[in-house]
This record gives sequence, C-alpha cells and structure tokens, in this order.
Amino acid sequence: MNDREFNALADAALQEIEAGLERGGADLDFERIGDNVLEIEFADGGKIIVNRHDAAKEVWVAARSGGFHYRWDGSGWQDTRGGEELMTALSRLLSEQAGESISLRD
Repeated sequence: MNDREFNALADAALQEIEAGLERGGADLDFERIGDNVLEIEFADGGKIIVNRHDAAKEVWVAARSGGFHYRWDGSGWQDTRGGEELMTALSRLLSEQAGESISLRD
C-alpha cells in the first residue's frame, strides 16, 4: 500500500469514528487535532486517542486498558495482535471507559 492509499483509508476510518460518535449520543466530547489525531474525552476526564501512524501505516488507539495497533488487511482494519476489527474494538473500549453501551456502527 502506498502513502496515498493509506492516508485515504485511515482518514475514512477517522471520519467513520467521528460519525459514529455523533450518532451515539454518549456523554463525551471529541476533537480532531490536525489530520492525524482524534481525541475522545469522557465526562470523568479520561481519554481515548485514535491516531494515524504514517510510518507504520497503522491506526493506533490509546485507551485506559492499553495501546492497540490496527493494520489494513485489504478489507478492514485488524488488530495486529488479536485480530479484532477496529470499529468493533473501539466500540468495546468506548463502552468500557464510558460505563455505558456505545456502538460506532448503525
């Protein structure tokens, strides 16, 4: 995958996350910082950071429960260690940290 393909796929993923957060209605705030970083802040001040890591061509997630790396496998972003899909994993991480059910999918 070249840089342009990675950037398009990673940006689409960040936009999908933002759209899911807007639909979800959970008590949290989020902000895009530059082109690469999405910062999600919870009512208790906790955060989840999602960022595009250009050098590794991965999407990285930093949550209270740990750090996770996702690589494009041709059809979706998969965790490089456990294989969990990005939106599924992020929905779970958001729910755990918020203490309420959050789904980034319709």
